[in-house]
Amino acid sequence: MKTANKKLRLSIESIFCDISCIFIHHQTIDLMKVLFLTASLFLLFSCKNDKAVHKESASMESSAAKKDSAQISTAEDPIDQIKKEYAALQAQLEAKKLSQSKFTYDCNDEPSGEVIFYSDKNEIKVIEHFYAEHSHFSGSEKYFIKDGKPFFIFRQETVWNFDGGTPEKPVTKDDITETRIYLQNDKPLKCLEKKYSIKSDQKEKTAPDNIPSKEIQCDTNELHKTYQLLLKHKDQKEPIKCL
Repeated sequence: MKTANKKLRLSIESIFCDISCIFIHHQTIDLMKVLFLTASLFLLFSCKNDKAVHKESASMESSAAKKDSAQISTAEDPIDQIKKEYAALQAQLEAKKLSQSKFTYDCNDEPSGEVIFYSDKNEIKVIEHFYAEHSHFSGSEKYFIKDGKPFFIFRQETVWNFDGGTPEKPVTKDDITETRIYLQNDKPLKCLEKKYSIKSDQKEKTAPDNIPSKEIQCDTNELHKTYQLLLKHKDQKEPIKCL
């Protein structure tokens, strides 16, 4: 009887041990599943976060690159910028949107001329200066201004002479020189010169726009002196003798 009870007890303990092992095994599996899922979620979140950070970083780098590119483009193309500003002012002149004031001067006929100031809200934008001297010479200067400084100057000089014909009907010839000066901080960036002639008896009209210009070295000191001299008379309305 004792032997039978002992066997029964051992059998029950064995079964209980097996059940415990199975329970522990299942718990271990469940714990591993939880750990695996947690690790997977962490990796997934990390990847998404890395992608978002990378995307944001790439976007910022792209914006910075575009900004730098725009700045470089502006710095590399000052001539194009001057052309745009010139075109805008020229359009205002042609549309008569700028107010104007003017005066004339006559320095004992050598030289004599007229000065016109074009302004927008009391700010001078363009100064036009016409002058003549020695009877066979005339010229004009047109200063396009931004922030009180000329950024573009157009100058035209004309010398005329007799060129054949008869005493009753003489032929004259105008030798014309056009100079276009692009300026930055009062220094010339580029100077273009164009020369052509017009005769009084020519049948076909000269088209200056079709004549090519050539780049030259130019000194703008005298033009800057003239510009400052003209500015001193910005409030002048009545004729004066000399500038």
